[in-house]
Amino acid sequence: MSQIAFIANTPEVDAFRHASKERLAGLVGTLVERARDIDPQLHILAGDIDGSGIARQIESLFERFPDPRLRPPLFGVPVGVKDIIRVDGAVIRCGSLLPPVLFEGVEARCVQMLRDAGAIIFVQTATTEFAYFEPAATKNPHNPLHTPGGSSSGSAAGVASGLFPLALGTQTAGSVIRPASFCGVVGMKPSFGAIPTEGIVHFSRSVDHVGFFCRSAADIPAVMAAFDPRRTDGGNAERLRAGVPAGPFLEQVPAQAMDCFERALAALQAGGVEIVRAPCLDDIEDIAERHRDLMAAEFAREQESMFAEYGHLYRPGTAGIIERGKTIPPRRVEEARQSCADLRGKLTELMDAHGLDLWLCPSTLGEAPAGLRGTGSPAMNVPWTHAGLPAVSLPAGKGPAGLPLGLQCIGRFGEDGRLAAAAQRLETLLRAMR
Repeated sequence: MSQIAFIANTPEVDAFRHASKERLAGLVGTLVERARDIDPQLHILAGDIDGSGIARQIESLFERFPDPRLRPPLFGVPVGVKDIIRVDGAVIRCGSLLPPVLFEGVEARCVQMLRDAGAIIFVQTATTEFAYFEPAATKNPHNPLHTPGGSSSGSAAGVASGLFPLALGTQTAGSVIRPASFCGVVGMKPSFGAIPTEGIVHFSRSVDHVGFFCRSAADIPAVMAAFDPRRTDGGNAERLRAGVPAGPFLEQVPAQAMDCFERALAALQAGGVEIVRAPCLDDIEDIAERHRDLMAAEFAREQESMFAEYGHLYRPGTAGIIERGKTIPPRRVEEARQSCADLRGKLTELMDAHGLDLWLCPSTLGEAPAGLRGTGSPAMNVPWTHAGLPAVSLPAGKGPAGLPLGLQCIGRFGEDGRLAAAAQRLETLLRAMR
């Protein structure tokens, strides 16, 4: 299979927004055919594509927005939706064997906001079980013998395969940034709370984020405008000062992956980005442990009643974290929650002290691992998720095995527009590497 063949002619967001009704129907029809052709090989989808329902959505869009000049930011854009996010008229399973009736509820607020912004809800996408580490059957479009990452496996692989130009995912540790990197697409985890989580099946409410995948950083402003129409752009990103978190955090990265990261930094420096090596995250092991404890304890609470009745239907890794979560004392949970705010404050102080616009680090520890039994490590993502800071993964070349690598860009809390503007600038510079 050739990933290039999958994405070569797939339009980006603006192509849908400016299409006539006939053109839009044709574009979306092509994606339906492509999905039905590719999914039996890559297992990206978690539900059936409702062709007639999609046709009704298109008809409704042109009735609601007859004037092309007044079309909303995501008019006509097909969106894949991760299978822990509720969609009216669709059955969600959370990648599990539990009865779907357990997950019924009101459509997620983020899905409603996409509809209001003119998006077409295209299909549900595969997830690891309950957005943890037990993998879906999804394969990496660049090499089907490798993982696409998780937990938002189908959303990332679907954008990479050209099945839809935009997809929703969630991140509680590294579930947007990691699969974006492994699949060679753009992934954004906005600031904590920037996209509403009402209507998702939660894992850990203190750190669950809704994020998304797209083809280019240029698509990010339109997507963010769907969730906050009053948002402002990030201003001028021509002069950027970026921090590299020197110390134990980056010492986790294998040598080959660090070599690739340094090449990306050199390309950015050649383009005028100032790079500052700033000691940071010296206590990364403690941060990661607090994050794991918080996730486990809150997940055990979310699953308590279902696990009591249907525990035999859970896969071993998922059951294991629930059992572990039951043993974590309330005081430790409160400490971990406070740690999120404390880390956010420390990172902001460091950015102020060094005059930084953003942080840069690898999106992952390297290329997508071989095999489908795991989804890779979130080690590069945990501190930024713990702190709730906005993060973007940009494609940044390929590793020794020819698989994609990502550059993770982390901004200040609440300044998602500024990070988006910086990401567009960095994406332009990184393309020179390819």
